[in-house]
Amino acid sequence: MKKREIEQRAEMLLTAIAIENGVSVYDVEYVREAGEYFLRCFIDREGGVTIDHCVAVNHAMSKALDEEDFIDEAYTLEVSSPGLGRSLTKDRHLEHEIGSEIDVKLYQAKDGQKVFCGILTAFDRDSITIAVDDAPVTFRRKDIASIKLTIDF
Repeated sequence: MKKREIEQRAEMLLTAIAIENGVSVYDVEYVREAGEYFLRCFIDREGGVTIDHCVAVNHAMSKALDEEDFIDEAYTLEVSSPGLGRSLTKDRHLEHEIGSEIDVKLYQAKDGQKVFCGILTAFDRDSITIAVDDAPVTFRRKDIASIKLTIDF
């Protein structure tokens, strides 16, 4: 099974489990790191996620994955909050964060700079626009390595 298919099937399972536990699905990723596979399930809710939410969802998700048994490789299941500096990987994440301050990291420097910080003002299928010092700056999505919420302390 391909990575994308595994993530989609896992997200379908996770959605029902999340609802039962009073949380929502933020993202699901299936990755290989240092020769090991990880199925990472990120959950969220207004007011934040507690360790009790993570434990309950992990337990139910583990049981559902054992029953469905669609992942061939040995893997580790992780359930957590996406965190304060969360990655914005999907359109639903960007939609939710319009008006928020974000960090955009590029693969290649633009005007001698690889990281830009600004207010997310717009996005579409091909581009992301942020306001940097009240001036709009637009990036092609294919040039973006990552987008994250800015963490202010």
